[in-house]
Amino acid sequence: MKEIHARRGRGAATNPINHFERFHCEEDIGALTDDERRSIPTQLFYDDSKSILSKNNSPDVPFTYSVNPYRGCEHGCSYCYARPTHEFLGFSAGLDFESRIVVKRRAPEVLADAFENASWHPQVIALSGNTDPYQPIERKLEISRRCLSVFLKHHNPVSIITKNHLVTRDLDLLRQLALHNLVTVTLSITSLNPDLTGKMEPRTSRPVARLATIEAMAGSGIPTGVNVAPVIPGLNDEEVPAILKAAAESGATYAGYLMVRLPGSTEEIFSEWIARAFPNRARKVLARIRSIHGGNLDDAKFVRRMRGVGPWARLTARLFSVTCTSVGLNRSVPVLSTEQFRRLPGGQLSLF
Repeated sequence: MKEIHARRGRGAATNPINHFERFHCEEDIGALTDDERRSIPTQLFYDDSKSILSKNNSPDVPFTYSVNPYRGCEHGCSYCYARPTHEFLGFSAGLDFESRIVVKRRAPEVLADAFENASWHPQVIALSGNTDPYQPIERKLEISRRCLSVFLKHHNPVSIITKNHLVTRDLDLLRQLALHNLVTVTLSITSLNPDLTGKMEPRTSRPVARLATIEAMAGSGIPTGVNVAPVIPGLNDEEVPAILKAAAESGATYAGYLMVRLPGSTEEIFSEWIARAFPNRARKVLARIRSIHGGNLDDAKFVRRMRGVGPWARLTARLFSVTCTSVGLNRSVPVLSTEQFRRLPGGQLSLF
């Protein structure tokens, strides 16, 4: 059996075959030093596309358009449903997804062009719908921050979801957006156990920092929620009540959850990860995931894919609902304003 080495700061340990490519190279482990076997540096690739708004037609996703400044994500979450999208770029959904990051460096300028186009109808845009807009490289590049400036300039509403405390860097812009009812911020929290988080989501902010982020947002008057996602039966499902309670105590006012799903190559990556990280629990976890997806590790059917089916799925839904009511998280996500939108051709306000 091929030996698999854990990689420092990475969730995946291998690069599964890209099913869209006819040619595949495998790393020669024997030719690497011990440090090279463990360390995978991040590489940046630049995408100067002339469009930035991604349209979504899925009936179970609560937005039509999203802005994704980055493709690939350094966070390295072993379960990430976005991993297979890296295969469209000629990369692997494994280590490549975490270490080969495609950067849309002109995203703010292209977004401004879209808002200034007469065909744009103001509506809430998700930042971001695929990978985390506040992943580590954002600290240096500040592309998400510059996009927020564009949202503020045009008064177009934006919803943010992230796992990273880095979003607090942009509190100055977020406060201004909130004054006009133009922003919500949702923190994704999968566990309150820092050891589990470190294994499952190696380059994300730890639970204490995420709760501190909720507190900072709520304290600044920014509508803030929590997303318990994904719920993984047999691994973190028992933490749902504690996560919701901690988020409510930190200032969150709304909540959501998603059951884990493992599309495409994510199935192989997560299965390898759980066997390596939790060998004594791997079989149980995978069996329970199959039980909520009709015997598979994924279900592509709309709506059902997000909540699952069967006893474990129903138990989770009930537990989530009862806890939200008891801790005061049963409010709806705030409706953001689209009435204040303004076009600024040439960067100037109209006189009329």
